[in-house]
This record gives sequence, C-alpha cells and structure tokens, in this order.
Amino acid sequence: MILFNDFKAHLSPIRSEIEAAIRRVLDSGWYILGQEVDAFEKEFAAFLNVPHCIGVGNGTEAIALALMALGIEPGQEVITTAMTAYPTITAITMTGAIPVVVDIDPETGLLDPSQLSKALSPRTRIILPVHLYGNACDMDAILHFAHTHGLHVIEDCAQATGTRWRNRACGTFGKIGCFSFYPTKNLGACGDGGAVVTSDPELAEKLRYLRNYGQTSRYHHDFEGINSRLDEIQAAILRVKLHHLPTWNAKRNTIANVYRQSLKDASPKLKLPVQRPEVTHTHHLFPVLLSQRDQICEKLREEGVQTISHYPVAVHQQKAFHGRTQSGGCPRAEEWAHNVLSLPCYPELPSDQLQKICNRLLHLVNLN
Repeated sequence: MILFNDFKAHLSPIRSEIEAAIRRVLDSGWYILGQEVDAFEKEFAAFLNVPHCIGVGNGTEAIALALMALGIEPGQEVITTAMTAYPTITAITMTGAIPVVVDIDPETGLLDPSQLSKALSPRTRIILPVHLYGNACDMDAILHFAHTHGLHVIEDCAQATGTRWRNRACGTFGKIGCFSFYPTKNLGACGDGGAVVTSDPELAEKLRYLRNYGQTSRYHHDFEGINSRLDEIQAAILRVKLHHLPTWNAKRNTIANVYRQSLKDASPKLKLPVQRPEVTHTHHLFPVLLSQRDQICEKLREEGVQTISHYPVAVHQQKAFHGRTQSGGCPRAEEWAHNVLSLPCYPELPSDQLQKICNRLLHLVNLN
C-alpha cells in the first residue's frame, strides 16, 4: 500500500530528537506556557521574519483569536473562499461573524481577487484568504482591495508554512497570519497546535491575553478570551521539526516536480493547477483535476494507492453552511470540488512509489 501520509517514516529519522525534547519537558515539571513555548514562538517568528508569534491550541482557534483581536462583532462579515477546509468557516462562526464566500481562480483553486467586489457590503470588515495546498494567494491584489475599502486582512496559512509570495513569507502580509500544526501539515505536531503571527505589538499583546481567558495578570481578566494554548510538549516537538522544515519542503517540491514532468502531457483528461512565478510553493498537497475523478480514485485504491480529495464539497454546498451568505454562486469552486484529487506528496515518499503513482495514473487516464 502506498500511503497518503506515512507518519512512522516521517518520525523515524528524528525519533531520538523528539524523545529527548519530550524528556526535557517532563524533567522540567512545567507543561503550559513555559520555556519551550516561549522558545518556539521566537524561533518560528524568526523563520517567518516577523516580530511576534503567539502559540495557540490549533489552527481553527488561531483564526478565531485573530478575528477577536481585531474586534469582529456578531453580524459583521468576513469574506473568504468557497474552496477551503471547513474549519476556516468554523472559526468565523465561532465569533458570531458571518462568512461570505467568493469563487476561485480556476487555474489555482485559490480565492479569486476579482470576485471580492461582488461580496462587499456595509457589514464587511475582514478578508480571509486561504493559502491552500502550499500555494499562495495573489496578495498584491487582495491587499490593494482591502486598502481601498478600509478592510483588514487575516491570512489562513494552515497549509502554507514556508510558502512565499514575491519572496515574503505567507502570514506576514495581513494584520495577522494564522497557522496550524495538525500532524499532517508540513510542520506538524504530535497532536493539535497552532500559532498566530503579527507585526503589531499591541495586537500581539492582546492575542496573548485572549488565548489565556483574556487574563492580563493572574485572576484579572480584561477581555473575553478563550482557552487556546500551545502546550510545552508540542512546542518542544515543533522546535525539533522546525529545524528540518526547509529540507522537508525542498523534498516536497522535488516530488511535485516529478509529478509535473510525468503528468504534463496527460491533458485534457488530467489538468495540473498553475504555479505562479511569484510563488515559492511548499506543496503541502499535490492536487490534480480529473474529469472522472471518482472512478480513477477507486481504481487507484484497488491498486494500493491512497488518494484524498481536497475538497469534495465546496463550502457553500455544505449542509452546515445552509442559510449563510455566498456571493452569487461559486460555479468554479463547485467544478473544482467535483474534479480535484490529491496525490501522495510527503518528504519520505520513496522514488519507486512515486513513479508507480505516475505510471498508474497515466494508464488510468488514458483508459478513460
């Protein structure tokens, strides 16, 4: 079986480093908001070249905290993409805000900035672009629109740790960048974890309070916060993994380049998303578009190749979204959801398995 992710293979080369980091925490006797979290926050901020990082419980709460820090109120609107993991929407609704989704760029699957004007209303306060698949949204166009209309930008970087737009790290363009360290991510914990980053010292201070019940000093609460803290063990693990992340991202890009070279002549039955020259990709996922996606997915499964669709249902078509706002329909997101299939793309994927995936996929595409 060719796995979609192989966590055992991922852990094996660094197991002794991870175990030493965990022992260090256990020996310290301090498990919440201690030296490991503080050190990771500094190291991750340096990695992104941003002044402030605040470790939080997970990527969903990272977005919710960012919205809270910017003063979002119930009934105000947040514009985001119709093609994202639903936790992006969950984070918005946690604050009482209203998600408004817009259609995607059909060449990348990412939010199409030309659609933002269709979603603008007097209640709009924030734009929330999602850097999906390890790709980067067009931040030039998004920031221009936001500045023109007096809106804040929060970046969802759950799948884009290390991705760059015009050689600047995703997460550092808007007021706040939000990251997830779910185990499948390029920088993944051994459990849940997340972070928010910002260049604004006042926002950073407020975010530190908000993640810890709004507590400004022990038992003194100046804000309505939540409990969303990155724990010491996960921070220690992430410190180990952060050191290896550039190498892992480079390996993902090497695998993606093999896919691109092997599959480039399979169109029109198989379409590869466009990679813009402004983007330094990190290939959290490698999606392809197939007109007979479900049949090919099943055949690959029968031949021992795991694949996953990211995502098979557009946001506005989810049952949980019923009755919420969309921007006049999102047909391109619907088509993307119908056709998209992600292929295994993790640093430890053996070259012979990678070649098998390419060969089997090309064979199945040509049969259909």
